[in-house]
Amino acid sequence: MFSAIRTVSILVLATLLLLGCSSLQGQNQTLYKQLGGQDGVSALTRQLLINMAADDRIAPRFRGVNIGKFKTGLDTYLCSITDGGCVYGGDSIKTIHSGYNYTATEFNALVENLMQAMETLQIPTATQNKLLAKLAPSYQDVVYQ
Repeated sequence: MFSAIRTVSILVLATLLLLGCSSLQGQNQTLYKQLGGQDGVSALTRQLLINMAADDRIAPRFRGVNIGKFKTGLDTYLCSITDGGCVYGGDSIKTIHSGYNYTATEFNALVENLMQAMETLQIPTATQNKLLAKLAPSYQDVVYQ
């Protein structure tokens, strides 16, 4: 009887340890890996662009923009700020947005589109929050510049 209880206890303990280790492993991954690496970031920017194109609040701001170049730059930028090993060599966020006088409403619409893209791709909430925290400081470099 004690042998069976002991065996079950050991199995339960081993399972809990393995589950605990696997969740810690996810916490130690870079944000880039948590987003799915290159494929995940590319899917995210693709879905973001789809959402933006359908959003009348901001779509007009992107008429005439080279979307391929925009997407490539955004992919690289996201890779660099999420510790994916990429080096973003483009202009600063402030320089890129200078002169466009984007409003807080437009910025918030873009954030909503990003959040919808992450939900569509079923990115875990904790990972979404980490990415949003990385991007939040750009507000001051985008709005009313």
